Amino acid sequence: MAAVLKIFCALFFLAAAPALAAERWQELPEPAPLPQAAKTGKAPINGIELHYTIYGAGPPVLLIHGGLGYSEVWGAQVADLSKDHTVIVADSRGHGRSTRDAEPFSYDLMASDYLALLDYLQIEKTALVGWSDGGIVGLDIAIHHPERLTRLFAQAANSKIDGVIPTVMVDKTFAAYVAKAGEVYKKISPTPTEYDAFVTQISNMWASQPNWSDDDLKKITTPTAIVLGDHDEAISREHTDYLARTIPGAKLVILENASHFAMLQDPEGYTKAVRYFIDE
Repeated sequence: MAAVLKIFCALFFLAAAPALAAERWQELPEPAPLPQAAKTGKAPINGIELHYTIYGAGPPVLLIHGGLGYSEVWGAQVADLSKDHTVIVADSRGHGRSTRDAEPFSYDLMASDYLALLDYLQIEKTALVGWSDGGIVGLDIAIHHPERLTRLFAQAANSKIDGVIPTVMVDKTFAAYVAKAGEVYKKISPTPTEYDAFVTQISNMWASQPNWSDDDLKKITTPTAIVLGDHDEAISREHTDYLARTIPGAKLVILENASHFAMLQDPEGYTKAVRYFIDE
């Protein structure tokens, strides 16, 4: 694990370097503030406590953040979607305000967490908007539990590890995100001094997962949008095109002048794309 920690030390160093970014897709804006919640709590599921918050009323939509992330990244989307939807956001296991245990991270386990959360909240079916790891969790649910989803908006997701761009770990915008995630973790996590241990634990998952076959993807019957920013620094366009070709009926959505962090860089355009798909 020493190699993993060295990489993350390098990322923190890059994040501290003078910012030269000028294009929107090179920036990492602060999330918009979340609106007033209708309900918040911690669901005791799968040996952990999963922190969740509910906003608004109407057809349900579950928003799942990416690796190292936290609920607040969805501020702009929650503010808009909660006008006519029941919006559920949660901190994935070990992320944000949620706890973790010694169980190895896997996308199957994280999908199980979110299905258990839906059961806990008595939500039978929902639209799902997932970013990065959240999109992968969405694919996992679509493959194994399609009866729980109405639609899937999967942004910057991959089905195999070779869908990840090799240079992502030295990209300045991605480095800034890792550094920011570490700062937030120290402020809100139940284990604020354990960020390095958490990163090591989740990095073990990233080294070998996901790894789905074409046949797995062809099982998906949920109406699916495969979404990518046109300057995504983490997931390749080639792999995204492959997902859109392989998942039956999938719609390919390319977000202009945006990267892996499109929901922050173009909140209005991102939310419009989400609405167009889940309310179609």
